[in-house]
Amino acid sequence: MSDVAREAGVSKMTVSNVINGRPGASEATRARVLAAVARLDYTVDVTARRLRAGRSGAIGLLVPHLDGPYYAHLAARLDTLARARGYHVIIERTGASREGELDAISPERLRPFDGVVFSPVQIETADLIGAGVEVPVVLLGERHLAGPFDHVMMDNVGGADLATAHLIEGGARRIALVGGRPDRGVDSMPTLRTRGYRQAHADAGIEVDEQLVVDADSFTTKDGYDVIMRLHREGVRFDGVFVLTDAAAMGVLRALADLGRRVPEDVQVVGFDNDDEGDYLVPRLTTVDPDNDSMARSVMELVLRRVDAGAPRVSDAAEVVTSARVVVRESTRPRA
Repeated sequence: MSDVAREAGVSKMTVSNVINGRPGASEATRARVLAAVARLDYTVDVTARRLRAGRSGAIGLLVPHLDGPYYAHLAARLDTLARARGYHVIIERTGASREGELDAISPERLRPFDGVVFSPVQIETADLIGAGVEVPVVLLGERHLAGPFDHVMMDNVGGADLATAHLIEGGARRIALVGGRPDRGVDSMPTLRTRGYRQAHADAGIEVDEQLVVDADSFTTKDGYDVIMRLHREGVRFDGVFVLTDAAAMGVLRALADLGRRVPEDVQVVGFDNDDEGDYLVPRLTTVDPDNDSMARSVMELVLRRVDAGAPRVSDAAEVVTSARVVVRESTRPRA
């Protein structure tokens, strides 16, 4: 900056004002400074600027796991948005355990970040407050967490209701739920989507056969495959399957193919997440789109707003719930 000031015959403050778009310099002075900038190939040292401001330029993304496509795609979306604003995203895996999540939000682990996007599974808002978190945090998750942190959620109940209703409209009456969980008053992705599944049945006047609500160890492709094979071995009849993730739905399609059951003629299948891979399966997977792009934009807008304001906890915490829709492809039939 000193070199530019000398070249343009102005003060360093004038150079700073011109570069940062602040008023105070005449058009002639502004043109002279910009010409000097171009001649000297001067660029702003963003790293030095951030260090002076006490910032790193890093946004932390704390997620339960990385062994499925959903969080990988989310990380890619957030990183693209962050880079457009001069930041980058660093991913931490918590393992979906209370110990892992508490470790991830300790002051030592959060120190390198200007802000954090956190998808908690086990801990509560009180744990965040008790951990003494001193950077802005935006919660991304399935359950309502009241407190001084912004929160972005997908419409799990509504999306599952839409998916199950779509299967019913296509003629399915015995709909297996892959990954279903009993509702014991704890809001999680499985319980919320199970709630939506039951709601659609109640609205249609169809009683749920509890044999069709099958828990899964997790929501991997193997889990989807194993659930269908278990139902087959136990002789449980079904003509539709709602799968709680697209990753598990891939395993469901493979299992049905191995059993010689045609999709959608014999069994209709709907997933959840609208992962890119679903459009390349045979048949192409009908799925619930929870508006992932809108979710990523909301998350990044909120976290950077709090970073700019220097506010780790806020009195006006926002709660954003994105909308869901069914993306109809080849694994379901038209309305009966």
